Amino acid sequence: MKKPLTINLSGMVFHIDNDAYEKLKIYLDSIENHFANEEERREILADIETRIAEIFQGKINDNKQIITEKDVDEVIEIMGDPEEFGDVANGKEGGSKKGKYTTSGYRRLYRDTENRILGGVCSGMGAYFRIDPLILRILFVIAFLGFLSGLLIYIILWIVIPEAKTTAQKLEMKGEPVTISSIGKAVKEEFENVKKNIKKTMNL
Repeated sequence: MKKPLTINLSGMVFHIDNDAYEKLKIYLDSIENHFANEEERREILADIETRIAEIFQGKINDNKQIITEKDVDEVIEIMGDPEEFGDVANGKEGGSKKGKYTTSGYRRLYRDTENRILGGVCSGMGAYFRIDPLILRILFVIAFLGFLSGLLIYIILWIVIPEAKTTAQKLEMKGEPVTISSIGKAVKEEFENVKKNIKKTMNL
């Protein structure tokens, strides 16, 4: 039996068996080739690696310390194969094949600091519950003015609810599938928004 290898994936260290490593390397190389001509490829690849590392982290426990080929297969099933997707750069994308490990539309509660007024609590809850954040903001103001508890509740939620930092977390906040295609599309949209904001600022 070959000695397991040690890899660093997005700052997380994993022990992985040789067959799993070879399959993972081929998979990551295919992803890199898929986004080779994209301006945002570094950010896209970094977000994809972070997501893979998060999935691997969920596989590790006291009884299991080594990433196996089956774990890599599950990652590929969840994230999708680059060959299954269209041209992200031109806005054309296909869907991943549904498999027993595939998850879609899994929604998690995060603070949305990109659309925040204070801490992003209301915008995050709005995305989670699919309601207008303005409604939640009004309710918090009413609770503050009428019962003096709105501010305390808001501060507690600000502390308890984590911020959506990675692209995967932002997708989960909206209940969107976290795949190679969706991450690539989200990063590109974020870059386009930044460019538009810079142009608006320069034209003021």
